[in-house]
Amino acid sequence: MMLRIKRVPTVVSNYQKEDDACLPLYAFKKVDSIVSEKKGVGVFEYDKGEPPVAFLESLLLGEWEDRMQRGLFRYDVTACETKVIPGQHGFIAQLNEGRHLKKRPTEFRVDKVLQPFDGNKFNFTKVGQEEVLFQFGASEDGEVQFFPDAPIDPENSPSMVAINVSPIEYGHVLLIPRVLDCLPQRIDRDSFMLAIYMAAEAGNPYFRLGYNSLGAFATINHLHFQAYYLAVPFPIEKAPTKEITTSDAGVKISELVNYPVRGLVFEGGNALLDVSNVVSDACICLQENNIPYNVLIADCGNRIFLLPQCYAEKQALGEVSAELLDTQVNPAVWEISGHMVLKRKKDYEEASEENAWRLLAEVSLSEERFQEVTALIFEAISYRSCVIGTDSENLLEDVNVEHQLVEEVNAINECSHQAMVTGNQDCLVLH
Repeated sequence: MMLRIKRVPTVVSNYQKEDDACLPLYAFKKVDSIVSEKKGVGVFEYDKGEPPVAFLESLLLGEWEDRMQRGLFRYDVTACETKVIPGQHGFIAQLNEGRHLKKRPTEFRVDKVLQPFDGNKFNFTKVGQEEVLFQFGASEDGEVQFFPDAPIDPENSPSMVAINVSPIEYGHVLLIPRVLDCLPQRIDRDSFMLAIYMAAEAGNPYFRLGYNSLGAFATINHLHFQAYYLAVPFPIEKAPTKEITTSDAGVKISELVNYPVRGLVFEGGNALLDVSNVVSDACICLQENNIPYNVLIADCGNRIFLLPQCYAEKQALGEVSAELLDTQVNPAVWEISGHMVLKRKKDYEEASEENAWRLLAEVSLSEERFQEVTALIFEAISYRSCVIGTDSENLLEDVNVEHQLVEEVNAINECSHQAMVTGNQDCLVLH
């Protein structure tokens, strides 16, 4: 029997050209303040009781499972083997052969973080209507609401939640800000705030959002965040940190230590907008300086990891070993966070903490380059008057002092890691 390609209505064909197009709408309440942690999880304060957190979760997962039953995914991710790799850090390994074979290829240059949107290439206005789950936007009356059949307003481009047809985990979705505006893959303050609101609204520490810039293994140049559920802590969430400074809005900025990828951690803040703006300004700085990066939004939006990386650059320069290239793993936000999506059964069976560490270490900027990039970031965010009682020059001086201390800590931690992996204790002798 001959197979025929079925032409399906797309986002554009349905929502730009039809006046009566409708889609479910989850209208979130904008929250302003963050209360103290409860049971180790950041909880956001609402003026009138708790939001229907369980409802958003059941809506998202219910719609996602409906699409799975309809056969819209390219493979069954629930059948993929997953295990926690023994060791100090608890890296998670998944064998996902289908993603490698069926994932959409990258269609743009990987050496430029900022590139214009190209409507001729794949983008989310071309996805099938059935892949879209619901609209996600701010409530007009300040209360959480759900409309099962809300009209689409093409003049006021909606933000949408859609399935990832090449999923990494259960409930893997895409958050696409203002989909019909055809924004390229670049962070701005409004879009990042939307992602923070989704994390806060979900209210589940095992629901995380991630972002990959161009050059850091984003595969589609149309603004989007990814999100999914995984009911174990990510290794990056457990990694120790060293505080660098605190902004005048109460946002604490720290550096990861004893982790293979160097990165910054942002948390706290007097208002949800504060941490969002500081991180989005840092992302904008990286974009404008053509530095690829990944972002993990964790702890219900209360903790955000910013991770500049250079793996694609090293690949282009021939500086990545053949052994690592053979794994065909592209270390994006989930891999950097410690969820290793492996494409070969051999790599899954031989997965070890040492192998995970070796791959991720190639992703990281050198200590010297990381200091340079951090200085750029702090100059950018202090320029926006975010830093408490200090000017850029004093801030950068403080940052350099902190980096000297962190470099010493990193040297000790690296020796500790080598000792853990090799059993050689000699390097632990302090001179």
